Amino acid sequence: MSGSTSNASRPFIDKIHPENDKNMAQAAAASRKASRAAGLDDGLIELVNTRVSQINGCRTCLSIHAPAARNAGVSQLKLDVLPSWHEAEIFTDEEFAALTLAESLTVLDKAADRDQIAADASQHLTTEQISAIEWSIILINAFNRISIASDHPVFGAQQD
Repeated sequence: MSGSTSNASRPFIDKIHPENDKNMAQAAAASRKASRAAGLDDGLIELVNTRVSQINGCRTCLSIHAPAARNAGVSQLKLDVLPSWHEAEIFTDEEFAALTLAESLTVLDKAADRDQIAADASQHLTTEQISAIEWSIILINAFNRISIASDHPVFGAQQD
């Protein structure tokens, strides 16, 4: 990886079009504000961000959101078992619902019953919370793709 914004084959698209990046950052800030207003804590949103970034294989976003999840109070054990959260039995009902939403909007499976997924989530989350979580999922998926397209490095890694 060159780390240069002028690499024609893998440009840092956020640097080449900074207005788009600015709008994405504003959308993320608005989404976080909506999540908090809906009564969701930052730990839950960072847990979702981490899981989506795992699924997408985004090293940059993982290097940002896993530490952010820890800083927001998510236990290291939950982060350690996050790839197998379905079987872990240590996640709350709210976390389970949020992670189910995260996977359903990240791995677009035509056979998945989105109506059932939403109905199940509504047993543990309000409509406003579901909406806020889904906005977070949509945005982290977009940020993952920006970083993957740009070949962004691990956050905080030394550059040559």
